[in-house]
Parts: sequence; C-alpha cells; structure tokens
Amino acid sequence: STTKILTTLIASERCSMDEIVDFSYDAVHDIDPGSNHIAIDPGEQLTMEECLNAILIRSANEVSFAVAEHISGTTWQDFGDIMNERAKELGCVDSHFVNPNGLHDPDHYTSAHDMALISREAIQNPTFREITGCTEYTVASTNLRPEGFPLSHKHQMLMYTKYHYDACIGGKTGYTSEAKNTLVTYAEKDGHTLACVVMEN
Repeated sequence: STTKILTTLIASERCSMDEIVDFSYDAVHDIDPGSNHIAIDPGEQLTMEECLNAILIRSANEVSFAVAEHISGTTWQDFGDIMNERAKELGCVDSHFVNPNGLHDPDHYTSAHDMALISREAIQNPTFREITGCTEYTVASTNLRPEGFPLSHKHQMLMYTKYHYDACIGGKTGYTSEAKNTLVTYAEKDGHTLACVVMEN
C-alpha cells in the first residue's frame, strides 16, 4: 500500500480537491476480497479531497481505483503508465507500477530507494503533506450516504499508541502476503525532514 503515496502525489499534482470522483462498478469490485476498503458502492461520489484522505488514512483500495480512473479518463489499468512516467521523472530505476494501490501483481514492484525518491517528492507537496499528517477525517456525506462516515489512521507512530513518536508527521503502512510489511514514515525535527522506508523482504 505504500504504492498509494505515488497515486496520491499524482492526484495532488493533477487535480483540484473539489473535483467529484464517480465510483464505477470496476473500481468497487476489482479489489481483492478481504483487502482494505471503505464500503463504497458503485455510483457513489466523493470529492478528490475525501478520496485522498480515504486512501492515505484508511488505505482504501477501491478509492485508489476510482481516483486512477478519474485521472486516466479510462480504466484504472491505464493509470499505470502515468505512474511509471512520474516515477521515471523522479529518478526511479527499480520500479514498475501496474495498479494504483499496491495489491499484488508479479509485474508490480519497487525498491526502498525508489520509494524514498517518491516519498521525498510527496512530502514537499502541500496537499499531500497536510493529508498524510491527519489522524482522523470525516466524510460529511455522499450522494448515497447522507449520514457520512469517519476515517481513522492506521499508522501507529502517528497515533497515540505505544509506538507514538512526537516527531512523526505522517506516513503510509503497507502489507501483502507476498511483499510482507512495508512502511514509509515521515519525521521532522530540528529543521530537518526525514523520510524513512522499511521493506521486510
């Protein structure tokens, strides 16, 4: 799911936060059973701001697909070319992205070095920086859910858990059975900002 840093960086660069994202049947139903989601239904709509919060805070896989479709103008699969182009611009040489959320695919891979390059660029983006530091966010309402719903972060160094770190300003957790645990964490102290990338494999 650390892949989602690149997805949200591209969205932050290309989109305004008040754009409306429509959720297609494919965006909702192409995610792996049991993977992270926020129970969006086909035909539901979120603003881009709500989408990016759902992606970074709750690691919502169907939201990543919908944002990818929105930006590509076609399918979420076509978004891979946009990701690879942006990664190349950032100097990445050991990466190939085929989906916007990091769900397992043998042709989808990156390295700690490349993810550090992506993460360094992302934290300099004001929109990304603000969202990655949020611990909680509420979607006030959608066209299908007028009551709205809350989102809570999963990064324990950012939250007030036993792993909390005061200097932590954001980050993204990730896990698949193939990739194992991955983690990007941002910290800021004494005028320095650090992006740390950990990959279990």
